[in-house]
Amino acid sequence: MASGTVEIINSTPAGGSNDVSLEEPKKMTREDWRKKKELEEQRKLGNAPAEVDEEGKDINPHIPQYISSVPWYIDPSKRPTLKHQRPQPEKQKEFTSSVEWYKRGVQENAVATKYRKGACENCGAMTHTKKDCLERPRKVGAKFTGLNIAPDEHMQPTLMFDYDGKRDRWNGYNPEEHMKIVEEYSKVDLAKRTLKAQKLQEELASGKLMEQVNSPRHHWEEEESNSQTERDHNSEGEDEDKYADDIDMPGQNFDSKRRITVRNLRIREDIAKYLRNLDPNSAYYDPKTRAMRENPYANAGKNPDEVGYAGDNFVRYTGDTISMAQTQLFAWEAYDKGSEVHLQADPTKLELLYKSFKVKKEDFKEQQKESILEKYGGQEHLDAPPAELLLAQTEDYVEYSRHGTVIKGQEKAIVRSKYEEDVTINNHTCIWGSYWKEGRWGYKCCHSFVKYSYCTGEAGKEIANTALDLPEEKPTEEEYMAKSKTLMEIHQEKQKDEKKKKKKKQKKSPNSDSEGEEKKKHEKLKKALNAEEARLLQVKEIMQLDERKRPYNSMYETREPTEEEMEAYRMKRQRPDDPMASFLGQ
Repeated sequence: MASGTVEIINSTPAGGSNDVSLEEPKKMTREDWRKKKELEEQRKLGNAPAEVDEEGKDINPHIPQYISSVPWYIDPSKRPTLKHQRPQPEKQKEFTSSVEWYKRGVQENAVATKYRKGACENCGAMTHTKKDCLERPRKVGAKFTGLNIAPDEHMQPTLMFDYDGKRDRWNGYNPEEHMKIVEEYSKVDLAKRTLKAQKLQEELASGKLMEQVNSPRHHWEEEESNSQTERDHNSEGEDEDKYADDIDMPGQNFDSKRRITVRNLRIREDIAKYLRNLDPNSAYYDPKTRAMRENPYANAGKNPDEVGYAGDNFVRYTGDTISMAQTQLFAWEAYDKGSEVHLQADPTKLELLYKSFKVKKEDFKEQQKESILEKYGGQEHLDAPPAELLLAQTEDYVEYSRHGTVIKGQEKAIVRSKYEEDVTINNHTCIWGSYWKEGRWGYKCCHSFVKYSYCTGEAGKEIANTALDLPEEKPTEEEYMAKSKTLMEIHQEKQKDEKKKKKKKQKKSPNSDSEGEEKKKHEKLKKALNAEEARLLQVKEIMQLDERKRPYNSMYETREPTEEEMEAYRMKRQRPDDPMASFLGQ
């Protein structure tokens, strides 16, 4: 065993002289350490040449040791290198180049004439199944007919792009497509040149060109221009840009000749927009654009027409601003369609053209509407009332402020009751409930408290007032003294009276008077029980009626119940918590 191991150890250097043992490096002596430090200092000062790695690149001596030193488990030889700090090729992701892209169309090889096993049962292509087929489902598939077999699509590659490749807007663009645009523009230039040549020939034939050549102005223009080609180019450029360059940007003065833009500055004497209303909750002022779109006096209750400044939106949407914008839009559309009109150059011509256009447009709409109605009918549907009346719904937008005032839109109408209002009956001039006194409702016209009664007018008022003006009985001295007593005194007097009554009862023996009183009490209680039963029956009948058909309690007499009525109420009252409540009716 020992000899075998010796052979293995000895055979190691023979197998490869470049291999290095995986033992840990030995510690440096103090002298070697000092020499190494001196060499590093000389390299940093530039007196000694820098270290070179295995690729022949210089290693910066100012790199710290913890970065430049190679771990022993990566390279035990400890050779100078920075390869361990660079991206490792085995860990790098391989991305697709920008040249590659998905293939379009179908394969250009010969189309199969016979159905192949594993192909799509619908169209016969090998690159997809029947489930993924995008062709119209055939009545009898290609599997059974063997006819009209579709060509195979390309097998699309799986592309993996990096960060820039995913966001490349020209990814997959074919540069040959740009040649179509170049050819189109070349055709336009050729057409322009042919038109110009035709115009020159016409001028030569008519003799106008010879007159222009002989004029002194023509000689002066020839001296200024360098060549005929430059003049052609300038004229073409002017034809293209004469419409766009002459337009002033909104809020700016734009000089197309000098290419200088100047802002419309505010006049210094004007009040600043943010000083018109110092309330922080008023209209918002944008300091960057110096814009205040809303009305600063909106919450002050002032009319926008009476205020000197009512916001930028007021100026933008009032006066002739909207009509001016519509005219400008019409000018742009007309220019695109070949009409030579301009808002600043020919305002009268543009206005007349716009008016005639609106008249023709309205006439065309009317003719179209009449033709449709003649062909299909349906005039009765147009004469129907509006949807607001049919469905009681509108799309009117109303915006309110935090104080409840209407900012935009029209305020909604107050919702009325579903019952008829202001309906007078029985010769009354006021409705029931217009008069109230002492807890009762009545009619204001005659002061009557009886509903559905006939009106008595002023006579009824006089009778009601005379009934109220009757002389009241003056209280006696005893009653007045009783009223002026305190609650404690009244309570003490009641206790004394009760004690006196008890003593009298004890002195008197039971006689016929007490029996008569008991009979009276019994009869009163019996009457009260009958009245309570009648009341309960009436309540039961009323509860069974519909709520809208129940009578009013206007004739109900308000007074304090007697002792017998209270006793009858207690006796007839049902207590659901009582366990014997179910046996009371038996």
